[in-house]
Amino acid sequence: MNKQYTMPAEWERHSATWIAWPHNAEDWPGKFQPIPWVYCEIVRQLSQVEDVNILVQNELAEKRARKMLLRAGANMARLHFHPWRTDRIWLRDSGPIYVRKAEGSARKQDNSLAVTDWKFNAWAKYDNWHNDDLIPSEVAKLQGVERIVPMIGEHRVVLEGGSIDVNGAGLMLTTEECLLSEVQQRNPGIAREQLEQCFAQYLGIEQVVWLNRGCAGDDTHGHVDDIARFVNENTILLATEKETSDENHLPLAENLDRLRSAKNLSDEAFNVIELPMPSPVIFDNERLPASYANFYIANDLVLVPTFNDENDRIALNIIADQFPTRKTIGIHCGDFIWGLGALHCMTQQEPA
Repeated sequence: MNKQYTMPAEWERHSATWIAWPHNAEDWPGKFQPIPWVYCEIVRQLSQVEDVNILVQNELAEKRARKMLLRAGANMARLHFHPWRTDRIWLRDSGPIYVRKAEGSARKQDNSLAVTDWKFNAWAKYDNWHNDDLIPSEVAKLQGVERIVPMIGEHRVVLEGGSIDVNGAGLMLTTEECLLSEVQQRNPGIAREQLEQCFAQYLGIEQVVWLNRGCAGDDTHGHVDDIARFVNENTILLATEKETSDENHLPLAENLDRLRSAKNLSDEAFNVIELPMPSPVIFDNERLPASYANFYIANDLVLVPTFNDENDRIALNIIADQFPTRKTIGIHCGDFIWGLGALHCMTQQEPA
């Protein structure tokens, strides 16, 4: 296949991480107060290893964020603030998904990176998404890079970054629950084969590995970044649940069966490593999508959500074993997960 674009793997070198500063208390009803401080710790860690681009609602929000980050000990020289209004802070889904242009496909004066601008419609669940949908185009304009709008016919394709995971070498993980269910109304009437052709055209994907369902409590309906992640070109960490009475047990077991029978582009088996799930995290009688698979790979660093659970250390050790040259740091997400997302959901990498 003649690839015009390739989406780099998350573990490849970054120029920066993009995040949006929390502002919508309705995303954490009754628990918003500690959330900016969780952000401070995340940014403190990231700013030791790479630049951080932070979207803020206005100048007052920037002033408050700067004050908190200074108190938290962040490396302020690596922080860059952008006064762009957002509806929510989940930039994995609404932010710029970068691709690298193939050699010879771009004019010499062009940047080797481009921004793909998929349609964001707030997981086909909420009405207020128009500010978030503008973010990739604003990034492309700011950086002067090519903006690519993925289309299938006359339809601008809906895609959230948390619904896919790539190995940077032609393979993608995703779920049928998220991308193929008509109920979710992401891309109604568009077939699996059309989506695969779209991923090939815009992300350089040669093979999509389809899992079935995501984890319990996931209001995005099956985002793969809560259950399965590439950690190198042929190794996948897969969330599994040993407790047979847990509602995650059967769906995650089916995903394990699928991955064990799947083959890579060389017709070889994947190296599949099981990652435990924490005990169910319940708040206000609602099961939350707590998962160790929602980790974020930064330069020289991996940030992993933890939940004051006996499996925290097991998961941290499993992930650390896959990244021996990076520090693996746990970030407590007991309050944060009430927003129905964690570390991977809030971040978007900019490749170097």
